[in-house]
This record gives sequence, structure tokens and C-alpha cells, in this order.
Amino acid sequence: MTESVEVKAVVRVKLTTLGFVKNLGINQGLDGVAELLLQDAFQLELVSTELDPRTPGLEKQPIKGKARRAVDQKADEEVKYEARFSVPPDFGEIGAILAENERRTELFLRDIVLTGLPYGKVIVTCDSWVHSKFDNPQKRIFFTNKSYLPSQTPGGLKRLREIELQNLRGNGKGERKTFDRIYDYDKYNDLGYPDFSLELKRPVLGGKEHPYPRRCRTGRPLSKKDPLSETTSINFYVPRDEKFADVKEISFSVNTLSTVLHALVPTLEAAIVDTNLGFTTFAAIDALFKDGIELPRPKNQKNLLTLLPDLLQAGTEAGEDLLLFTKPEIVERDEFSWIRDEEFARQTVAGVNPCSIELLKEWPLKSKLDPEIYGPPESAITTELIEQQIKGYMTLEEAIQQKKIYILDYHDVFLPYVNKVRQIKGTTLYGSRTLFFLTLNGTLKPLAIELTRPPSCEKPQWKQVFTPDSDATQFWLWKLAKVHVLAHDSAHHQLISHWLRTHCAVEPYIIAANRQLSAAHPIYRLLYPHFRYTMEINALAREALINAEGTIETSFSARKYCMELSSVIYDQSWRFDSQGLPADLISRGLAVEDPSAPHGLKLTIEDYPFANDGLILWDAIKEWVADYINHYYQEDGLIESDQELTTWWAEIRNKGHEDKKDEPWWPILKIRQDLIEIATSMIWVSSAHHAAVNFVQYTYAGYFPNRPTIARNKMPTEHPTDKEWNMFLDKPHQTLLESFPSQIQATKVMAVLHILSTHSPDEEYIGAQMEPSWAEDLEVKAAFERFHRRLKSLEEKIDERNADKNLKNRRGAGIVSYEVLKPFSKPGLTGMGVPNSISI
Repeated sequence: MTESVEVKAVVRVKLTTLGFVKNLGINQGLDGVAELLLQDAFQLELVSTELDPRTPGLEKQPIKGKARRAVDQKADEEVKYEARFSVPPDFGEIGAILAENERRTELFLRDIVLTGLPYGKVIVTCDSWVHSKFDNPQKRIFFTNKSYLPSQTPGGLKRLREIELQNLRGNGKGERKTFDRIYDYDKYNDLGYPDFSLELKRPVLGGKEHPYPRRCRTGRPLSKKDPLSETTSINFYVPRDEKFADVKEISFSVNTLSTVLHALVPTLEAAIVDTNLGFTTFAAIDALFKDGIELPRPKNQKNLLTLLPDLLQAGTEAGEDLLLFTKPEIVERDEFSWIRDEEFARQTVAGVNPCSIELLKEWPLKSKLDPEIYGPPESAITTELIEQQIKGYMTLEEAIQQKKIYILDYHDVFLPYVNKVRQIKGTTLYGSRTLFFLTLNGTLKPLAIELTRPPSCEKPQWKQVFTPDSDATQFWLWKLAKVHVLAHDSAHHQLISHWLRTHCAVEPYIIAANRQLSAAHPIYRLLYPHFRYTMEINALAREALINAEGTIETSFSARKYCMELSSVIYDQSWRFDSQGLPADLISRGLAVEDPSAPHGLKLTIEDYPFANDGLILWDAIKEWVADYINHYYQEDGLIESDQELTTWWAEIRNKGHEDKKDEPWWPILKIRQDLIEIATSMIWVSSAHHAAVNFVQYTYAGYFPNRPTIARNKMPTEHPTDKEWNMFLDKPHQTLLESFPSQIQATKVMAVLHILSTHSPDEEYIGAQMEPSWAEDLEVKAAFERFHRRLKSLEEKIDERNADKNLKNRRGAGIVSYEVLKPFSKPGLTGMGVPNSISI
């Protein structure tokens, strides 16, 4: 080719009435927006992959062109722009495009497609906000969909690759602006409001005193009353390309959850003035699903009916809305399931928190806390008591040897907070241990619950063991003890299994990836779908969910110590090398390595739905990751020589999880297998683990007697007055009702869980949609198609298992089938579906 060729660029710009129109300060439809875009919007520059042979070491001059709105197009959800370039024959392959937004408002670029080139069409996927040049003079850099390792990057792109990473790192100074795309680290020092009240001051999470993962830095001013805390603002900064609520549909989960937290919850609090008001009858609880709660419609507020159609209906009175909850599947199938001990035990392996139960490995049970502070460490659960409950099946020693005894252990975790929490009106707390026996039919049977209160300045240590006996008094005491255990499990689930292990631990991976891995890096492109949307939902959580006096603090067992408690558990037990499913199961004693067994593991509880389905999904993810990584890294030496990759992994350890950087268990990144394990663990946590602990929350906790988030009253046997004891004997059901969450606590949590458990219409499921960069490479494309087929076969396998009457933890009268790890789902409350990322 000796003559220049004319190349056409088509740019797709997304129109958003939440973003573009809002920023313009106008109120027009999409057609009106399109009219505003008639003028030139972009300066584009085509960048060659080659260096200029006439000036050694320098890039060729880019070819510039103006992008103008294409004629004869109807404004729908996007507007197309066109630019034309004359490309000389020796320009080389196009490797990147520079974009400059000449408007005064940001625009969202979908993609740029180049046609007319002799080597075929070039696609540049953007999916990014482009700032106005008046806000930031830096031109945006977009690489084509072809991926490169740093060592394989063409000379013409190497400098751009480093410039883009420098732009994303920032300089660590100043307050971040909404249009910034800067990723940096900070401690969790913005959960309290000390400037409003010192009662709302919260400890800084992160550092020697309270170890914690890091969040994204915002640079807001420090508090006047607490110089260690950051002030809050109406909008929590996240890098602009992490904020997708303006681009996705109005039903997108972030928008809906924000509406619940910022509009519905305050409306509930205004309607239910008495925060200690409980439910006086079980009929009153049932009325939440039959009659609903009438709420005043706030003035000057968007109509919540249109924003929350699944929760709100028009009230009978003008100016009122009716909050009417969907009946959760667990009570829809069996109204009395929450009472049964078998269901209580089944949910430890097939419910919303199936990753806390452990094999009992030590006997006798003994606390590791300081006895000078917390009292005698010996458990009150004796061998004789357990053998009485086993009823002659075997001795306790035999049961432990045969791996038949399991435990939910919330004793040492909660005990240090018991006296602190008990100073808060309307709540109580214990440390707890619950033991289970694995029966011959593969189900678990509850054996005993031990509740402990440490000594205080007034009273000695108190502890008592409760068992499921047939005596009427013991039956009700057992029922009340279960309420306390379930409240502990609910808190541990929400704070640890859900928040800490997924949302919180993953954010540093995302920050490090954007700071150290080029957008053209194959590992960035592998992980990107699993990192999308997470930082935005985490910012919303800091703003209105895990903050001081937020829903978590006001409604869960540890109250204002909830986040501090999550820091303690992070310090004591979080480790990266146990986040993958196989390692997690082994660490809890639920599996042992066995090369002859499926997945290389033998489960100690064979009918363990979370593990059974999860291991198939884990293997599928790992096979896909291995195919992908082995394609780009065709020898182990390329791992250590990849400076972007090794710096990324080092930064996760040394900055993102800085408080644990000296731990010996961090995986070494030297060979391909190391990277496969690391990436598979990250993808598992972001997709499958999060789905397992999130999308059946309403199924099991939407009817709060099944999973109360808090127990408000102490046990009747803990130093009762004669009046208290007689009231319990006369009306034990009333004592139970008074222990449940209050009306405001229950309804706030139910509303939030309803949204958290709901899939949006535009949900992005694992293995469903091929990323544009993967489609560019035929081998990667074929590997992804194999991955997709494996996920489809998993759906069939789950259906087959749920139909097997021999699997008692999945099949039985009134039992909710275990479907949450089915990869795909329709929108709504479905109890199934594994999104790519932590998007809610």
C-alpha cells in the first residue's frame, strides 16, 4: 500500500437523564439532550503502535480529527459521532486513541469503531466517562481491545501505558473531585460523625490498633473534634468510572438501595416513633405481609411508589404509601419451618450463612480469653451432656474421631463486647457455642447451646447450657437460646461472611489493579468484569449502612461496636490463602484433600449444598482462568518478569492489606499456577461467594423470627426476679416476642434485605457475556465458550440434586431448594443467580 487510506471512526455516546441532563442543570428528554450535542464534542487522535524511525525512541505523531454528530439519527439511548482520518501507508497498526472532550460537561463513551483500515475493523471499548477539558486538560487514553503483557507492548504504546497509570495513581494530595479517576488508599476513618456529637465518634479502622483493609481515598477535610476522623459529605467520592448508577437502568440496584436507605428508612423511622416498640403477637408479624404499614408520603420527595414498586403500594388515605412485604419463600413453603430444630441446623449448610460452621477439633471446649477478665475458661458443655443427646449412637470420643460433631463458635468473638453492648438500652449480648451431630441420614441435629456472660463489677461470670428437651420449660428456654445464637450468626454473616470477606477485602484488589495494571493488560481485562460496580456500592454502605447509627449499628447484635468487631475478626482470622472455596472448606475442617475424590476433596458432610455446588463452580472458574492465563503467559518466566503484575500483587499486600503485610501465609507470585490460584480466588469471592451469602438473604431473614438480627432481652434464667420468672412461665411466647427485634429494627432490615436479594433487569451474570477484548482472540473466545457451557451444565446438575430425595438438606416437605449458585437468573427475588461482581 503506497497511498493514504480514509478511516472512519464511529463514536457511541451514552445518553443518561441521571448524568448528562443533571450535570447540565436542565430537565429535558433524550431528544432535547441530543439537540444539545449537535456541536463538535470530541477531538480524537489515532496513535500508532510503532515508533517513528526518523526520530529514534519517539512515537509517531498521532493523526487528529474532529468527531461530529452523525446526521439522520434518532436519539434513543445513545448518540453517534463520526470522524474521518487520512492514514498514511507507513503509519502502522493503530494501538490507541486519545480523546479530548471539548464540551463543558462530561460524556459517557461506549466505544469507538474504526473502519477502512487494510487490516480490518478496530474496536476500542471505552465504557468510560470522559471529563471536560475545562475540568482537566489531560487527554483520555483508550487502548484497542488487543491485550499486551508489558514486555510485549509495542514501542509506540509503552509511554502511553505508563502515563495512563500515573494519571490513575494521582499524587495522594487534595480532596478528590467528582470527575477524578484517581485510585488511592485510606483507612476507614469516615464511619462516624464526631462533629455532630462525640457519641457518634467511631474508631479508625486500619492501623495497629484496629487492623483493617483499606478503602479508596477521598481526601476530605479532617474533623474539628476528632482529627483522626474524616468529615463526611453528601456524595462519597469514588473514581468516576466506578460510578455506574448514572449509566445503568433506573432499576439498577445501587439506585434502588440508595432510595431505601435515604428515603424509605427515614420515612419508617418517622412513622414508628418508639424505637423500642416490639411485636405483641405473631399475628402482628404476619400482618407485615398481609396488611402492610401505612407510611406518610414526605413532601418535596420523589414518588417512592415508582422507585420501589415491589415494596410500596398506594395507601387507602391520600398522601400515604403502603409498605407491604413479599412473603419470603421459607414461610411461603412452611409457615412453621422457623420453629423446627432440623431447619435451624440445615441452614448452617444450606442457608444464607453456610460458611461459618466448623468441625469440632478440640475437646473439652475452652476459651482462649484471659480468665482474669472473662472468668473461668472451661465450657459448661460436658461429655455426659453430649452423650445424653446423642442417645447411644456412639460415645463422644468416637463421634469426634469420626468427624460427627460440628460447632458454631461465637464465644470468644462476642464475649469481650458483652458488657459494653449491655450498656445500650434495649439490647443484650452473650458469647455462644452451638454443637451439632451429623446423623446417619446426612443431616445435622442440634445438641446444645451454651450462653456466657462475663463477670462485671457487680456480678460473677454467668453461663448456662440449653438442650432441646421435651420438658415444656426447657423447650421454651431452648427456643430463646436459639434466638440468641441466630442473632449472633446474623451479625457474623452480615459483618464477616458478607461485608468483610467480599465488599471490604475486594476493594484493595480493585484499587491496586487500576493503579498498577494497564487497561491493556490481560489480567486487568480478566478481572475487570468481577471488579465492576463494587466501589460504588461500598461507598453507599459507608454512607448509610455501616456508618454510625446506620442500619447495621441500630439493628444487629453488636450495635455500635459492629464495625470494630469486624476489625477484630479480620485481625484474628482473615487470610488471603483461605478465601478460595477448597482452602476455606479445609480450614474449617469440612473437607480433607483426597486426590481420588471429585474436585480433589472429600467432604466431611457429604450433603453440603453450598460446598457441593460451589466446588463445581470453583472448578469451572479455575479452568477458565487457567486457559486464559496460560494463553498469555506461555512460560513461567513471564510471570516474574511482568513488572505491572508483580507490583500489583505487592501493592495488594503492602498497601491494600497493609496491616497483614508481614503474615507468612501470603501466596508467592512466581509461576503461572500461583497466578491461577490468586485470580481464581478473587473471582470466586467477587462472584460465587458473594452470591451465596447475599441473594438468599430475604428468603431466610425476610421473616425475622427465622433469623433475628438482634436479641433484645436476656435469658429468663439469668438472675431473674420472681416477677420476671413468673411472667416467663405464664406467657413464654410473650417472652420470645419481646426478645425479637423491635418494629423499626425488623422493618428496616427487611426493606434493605429485600433490595439486596433482588436481581436488577440488567444484571451481568458470570459466564454469560463475553468481554470485547476476549472476543478479539480466537483461543480466548473458545475458552470462554467452554466456560459458559460448563456453567449451563451446572444449572442442570443443581436441578438434578434438588430433585434427589436422598439429599435431605435440599429436598423435603417445605424445604427451600438450594439454587443460589445457579449461574443465571431472571430479574427479581429469585434465590438464584451469580453476578460477575459485588454489584449490590
